[in-house]
Amino acid sequence: MEAIIFCGIQGSGKTSFYKQYFFDTHLRISLDQLNTRNKEGKLIDVCVAVHQPFVVDNTNPTRAEREKYIRIAKQHKYKIKGYFFQSDLAAAVQRNNLRGGKACIPEIGIRSTWKRLEPPVMEEGFDELYIVELLADQFIIKAWNHEV
Repeated sequence: MEAIIFCGIQGSGKTSFYKQYFFDTHLRISLDQLNTRNKEGKLIDVCVAVHQPFVVDNTNPTRAEREKYIRIAKQHKYKIKGYFFQSDLAAAVQRNNLRGGKACIPEIGIRSTWKRLEPPVMEEGFDELYIVELLADQFIIKAWNHEV
């Protein structure tokens, strides 16, 4: 089984990446859809109970925020992959501004996440880490072999 944890600011392409690479194989866990941590926890519990691969599609900007997902996945013997969405702040704000409705995050929220952003490290418990960049609407995926 596989648990994937995304890490990156709003507008960095996380959900589009999920749709392109994991939609057919992994359940998406997202606070944008679930709205509460309680619902999120229950859905993760169901995933581990039925051995369902899943992707945590949240910003997960800090080590502390990623820790709970890693701990649960490790307890249930999941392989844990992390994807760090390396993004230019201005480009992310611009992409976000193209969104409509509640999907469009106030710029102050994006800047707040940017300030708290801690790139992940293998020592957190990841089995694999990748860097994802969005260039000209194309995802560039690089194996993690250096510090960001």
